[in-house]
Amino acid sequence: MKLADLVAAGRSPALPLVLALPDGELSVNRWLRVLPGQRYVGRARWQGRDVLAKLLVGTRVERHFQRELQGARLLAEQGLATPALLAHGQVAGQGGWLLFDFLADSESLEDAWLRVEREPLLSTAQRAVLGEALGAVARLHRQGLWQSDLHLGNLLRYQGGLYLIDGAGVQARQPGQPLDRARVVENLALFFAQLPPGLDPHIEELLASYLEVNALHALSLEALLAEVARIRQRRWRDYRSKLGRDCSLFSVSRSAMQLRVVRRDAEPLLAPLLAAPDAAIEAGRSLKQGGSATVACVECSGRPLVVKRYNIKGLAHWLKRCWRPSRAWHSWIEGNRLEFLGIATPRPLAVLEQRWLGLRRRSYLITEFSAGEDLLTRLQPYVAGSPPEAEVLALVRLFEAMRRERISHGDLKGTNLFWDDGRWALIDLDALQHHRSAARFARAFARDRARLLRNWPADSPLHRLLDERLPRP
Repeated sequence: MKLADLVAAGRSPALPLVLALPDGELSVNRWLRVLPGQRYVGRARWQGRDVLAKLLVGTRVERHFQRELQGARLLAEQGLATPALLAHGQVAGQGGWLLFDFLADSESLEDAWLRVEREPLLSTAQRAVLGEALGAVARLHRQGLWQSDLHLGNLLRYQGGLYLIDGAGVQARQPGQPLDRARVVENLALFFAQLPPGLDPHIEELLASYLEVNALHALSLEALLAEVARIRQRRWRDYRSKLGRDCSLFSVSRSAMQLRVVRRDAEPLLAPLLAAPDAAIEAGRSLKQGGSATVACVECSGRPLVVKRYNIKGLAHWLKRCWRPSRAWHSWIEGNRLEFLGIATPRPLAVLEQRWLGLRRRSYLITEFSAGEDLLTRLQPYVAGSPPEAEVLALVRLFEAMRRERISHGDLKGTNLFWDDGRWALIDLDALQHHRSAARFARAFARDRARLLRNWPADSPLHRLLDERLPRP
């Protein structure tokens, strides 16, 4: 195959893929990241060794190639740990390639974080991961560099060291000279904006790991927090726009008769279910049979999932619903919002709207299944006493997160909260809202709080305990 052939190769070019390069044959055996028609990153064999191959094609090859090459060289020239660039080159009219030493058995800090993210905020393990990352960022800044795509996935643990990867995002003004304060604040804000918002009150404490390596600037915590909030809002807008757009994360099929959005990594699993959702519901275990919604637990390749069908009760109901976003679509957006904000909810996997000439009919939402107990069941033994402190504290943290993000649930009864791996997860997001108005949010939050407390008698010890502990508007 020639490099130019990758332009039309789609998202999954057949493997193994063999390219004849001037310095030897390159055989790609695994794709790691694909941006169709532009960038293909994979594990490959070249001159008898494993390499990470970046293959660049399309109309903007020259610009992308130079950014990758310049970034890799900047990291190496400033003495920062980064995979060695073994070979690179371009072929006019076809594309370019960069081959890096493959760090076998390395681990990204993103994977390390995923193992500890559900621990209590700023646990010893969390502090270790974030401290390691901030030390690497400080070394980058001390050498006058910054990473415009800074995140935990671009930091690799390897043989006792921490390696920086993805040179395309590495930039500099005066290499070798410490980065200026404004750029430091902006780049640190990008890092913190990708962490759970619940960590924001601990940013000052976390900065100690950065300042141990690079303490050349007095950093304003107020300015940093303001920049974190700004970047986080921008990132949500960008992510929100992808929820209905065909991209690397989501597969979208849209026509006059149907809208289907599915997480790309779950598409093979969900294809049979999405082709016949009603049959899957009939064959599954019923969780709810209602006029407006039907919910069932179904199995896909041995994996339990929840399918919620939003029914149309008649002509009048259809005329009311057909012209506006479906409840499944609303729940899809809000479920992804909660996940983005680090608020527990079963992961939304797909949304399906049946349409007639663009007008909405039935709709379906598919999510992961939560095997935990609901709040009513789990706290029933403690109505006359005190539940475990960890579970009370988790509920307090959930309400604190909702208050911080100005989110109201709209129907916070006990059966809409499930205990999931040390956290309370929200389900049934049909009425969930994100409020811009502080006054409207305060009223909605108060209603949520009151609805939750109504799960138990007002004179019960559990009711009194929660009323005392739960945050107020």
